Order: sequence, then structure tokens, then C-alpha cells
Amino acid sequence: MSLNDPLSNVLSKILNADKVGKKECEVIISSKIILKVLEIMKDNNYIGDFKEIKEGNKSKLVINLLGKINKCGSIKPRFSIKVKDFEKYEKRYLPAKDFGIIILSTNKGLIIHSEAKKQGRGGRLISYTY
Repeated sequence: MSLNDPLSNVLSKILNADKVGKKECEVIISSKIILKVLEIMKDNNYIGDFKEIKEGNKSKLVINLLGKINKCGSIKPRFSIKVKDFEKYEKRYLPAKDFGIIILSTNKGLIIHSEAKKQGRGGRLISYTY
């Protein structure tokens, strides 16, 4: 079966497992972007540690959930964003100022919006979590 947006599937699976109160979530990964987004979420204490399990040619991730996610999702379409436009998208995707993270792709890799503001860097919006 083909998935239209694997990142969106992973984030919705994590959100649903977290809402139900599960301590672990098992997802199938298919790209490096998913791993990097999960690493950023882990660094910001939204999820716990995760480990990769290889089964033949497929890889699974077992993610420890901390119960700290209120909402997470991918941003479609992947809007291009300039440094001066961060506030507009913060209002759109986050419930309050300095509450939650927006992950964006820059020419230096994936970073959160607060780091991009400090560095004066724009990019494309990938996902949000709060």
C-alpha cells in the first residue's frame, strides 16, 4: 500500500497513541526526514527515546511516549517562509507565543523556528508540535 504523506501518518499515529494514554507507539519509517523530525521532537521533550528495529528490508521504530503532546501534524503545502513571516505562521499553527515548535527545512538541515529566527534563516515549513 502506498502512503500519500508518510510524515503525516507517523505524526497522527503518535498523536492518537498519546491521546489514548499508551506508553509506546510503533511506526514504520520510510525516510530520513521522519527520523530527523522525531529527533527534534525528542530534543524538545515531546517524545521519549526511540529505537529502530529492522525486519528484512523494512524498518520499524518503537517510540516511548511521555504524554506531553497536545497536537502535532505536518504542514501541507510546504510553505516557503522568510524571516519576517515567522509571526504569521506561529499564529496559524501554534496556540500561543513561545508555546510549541514549528520545524522547518533550511539549506543547513531541519531546525525549529526559534533557532531559525536567531540565525536569520528562512526555509520551508515541515511540521508543528505543541
